[in-house]
Amino acid sequence: MSDQQHPPRTPPTAASTYAVPVPSNDESTPLAAAAAEHVSLLQRASEVSRFERPVNTRVFVVANQKGGVGKTTTTVNIAAALALKGLRVLVVDLDPQGNTSTALNIPHAEGTPGVYEAIVDGTDLAELVKPCPDIPGLTVLPATIDLAGAEIELVSLVARESRLDRALQSYLKDRAEAGDRFDYVLIDCPPSLGLLTVNAMVAGREVLIPIQCEYYALEGLGQLIRNIDLIRAHLNPKLEITTILLTMYDGRTRLSAGVAEEVRSHFGDKVISTPIPRSVRISEAPSYHQSVVTYDRTSSGALSYLEAAREIAMAGSRGSNR
Repeated sequence: MSDQQHPPRTPPTAASTYAVPVPSNDESTPLAAAAAEHVSLLQRASEVSRFERPVNTRVFVVANQKGGVGKTTTTVNIAAALALKGLRVLVVDLDPQGNTSTALNIPHAEGTPGVYEAIVDGTDLAELVKPCPDIPGLTVLPATIDLAGAEIELVSLVARESRLDRALQSYLKDRAEAGDRFDYVLIDCPPSLGLLTVNAMVAGREVLIPIQCEYYALEGLGQLIRNIDLIRAHLNPKLEITTILLTMYDGRTRLSAGVAEEVRSHFGDKVISTPIPRSVRISEAPSYHQSVVTYDRTSSGALSYLEAAREIAMAGSRGSNR
């Protein structure tokens, strides 16, 4: 081959080959917007070391009869976030699967005393609650598989719908008189509208509904709202839907954005402004018997739950519901 066919190549200059691109402040792309939001959440999480206490104990029912929407995950992480910011929190695990107890590292093997003994046998909650070993200020009333038969056993009991309410109010009153008032109670419900969920709604004062940002998210929500209206009319006039939390949000998809927009247009300012994103860290945390806010505090999931807890706490400190 001649030199004319293959002319010698000029060595590349450092400037032409290895120039470093200048970071852009443009937040128009999904990745840039997500990064900016992460930084903003991290700043807000570090600014506040303690949340203000609510005027009175706030009792939340975390409910949605649709499975897989994030009820347990929401209960665990909102409770953990509130406790880590200096508040006294009680979690009531009312799901026979006991996933909330697992995530908070509370023993709940078959035969372990817990919520079953409280609502069926009438045992005092003071004998049943357990402190969370990893989070100061967080106490748990665990659930065991024994709770699976409670729905049948409750049918024949007197005042079957208010068994949990009586046990809980008695315990909260005793703790307040002892100078150890709880600021928040979160009741994790099973994915059904049976007697256990009815007991939770009679015991609660506010309903927190996690809504998954998926196509089927709003299916069945009307039935849940009708049930809440029936309980308010006949059993608990103090019950109110105050908080809606969007979960499993993916800002890159039109589907998530569309569901979020529809929920916000229907529920208005009851919807917490920060949605909970899909996150591997949120899924990993329970396998280590932790909440995501203790497992990885700087992850997007942890920061989103901390921000959601901050919004809930702000409403409580003003002495009004969301």
